[in-house]
Amino acid sequence: MSLPALLRCEGLTRRFGGLTAVNDVSLDFRVGEVHAVIGTNGAGKSTLINLLSGELPASAGRILLQGQDIAAWPQPRRARAGIGRSYQRTTIFGEFTVFENARLCAQAAWQRPARLWQSAAACPDSGAAAHQALAAAGLGEQAQQRASALSHGAKRQLEIAMCLATQPRVLLLDEPLAGMGAEETERMLALLAALKPGHAIALVEHDMDAVFRIADRITVMVNGQVIASDVPQAIREHREVRIAYLGDHA
Repeated sequence: MSLPALLRCEGLTRRFGGLTAVNDVSLDFRVGEVHAVIGTNGAGKSTLINLLSGELPASAGRILLQGQDIAAWPQPRRARAGIGRSYQRTTIFGEFTVFENARLCAQAAWQRPARLWQSAAACPDSGAAAHQALAAAGLGEQAQQRASALSHGAKRQLEIAMCLATQPRVLLLDEPLAGMGAEETERMLALLAALKPGHAIALVEHDMDAVFRIADRITVMVNGQVIASDVPQAIREHREVRIAYLGDHA
């Protein structure tokens, strides 16, 4: 039996003037599941992630975190409540070490207003959280390396480590496999599989081979609307999905 949804959206809608980018979307995200959201460019996938993370306000609908409506919460409050995200483009601090990238993110979660006279870099809590996140992301041995010197795949791993350093319960991952070769993709899929037991993972991705390997549930969006949401095998066999997205015109 699956767990109750940790994060849920109900009737989520976002309009930009006369354009409805996300239209009446209702989805569940559960701990122990990778829930992939797929669709062609412009389908509304990244807008959906931005709505869930709080980077865009919703025009209508509810966003529930453990049953509490957080649709009016700003992005920092959602992050502190356990919603972490990564971006399509690499967003690391290249001039800093791998460890410092993770520690800066952990610092946001381990705020110490009563210790303003002490160096933030000396905070044992944020340092421990950073080391733990790097180890989980497979970057423990590269902690003191300059972030700009990492390979493309390792930079994407670092982005997830930075997310993990805030100790999220929900991971919103926007195209984490973009630009990766086969070996890097395998490492990232192994990382997602390792993170799944303790997190609810929303995955936006264009690599269909990877999606069908890692996802427990797949939602397909077209023109801002959900046309199907089911287990991978059912999505493979869904006629409307095959026509709209997988290229089957028979």
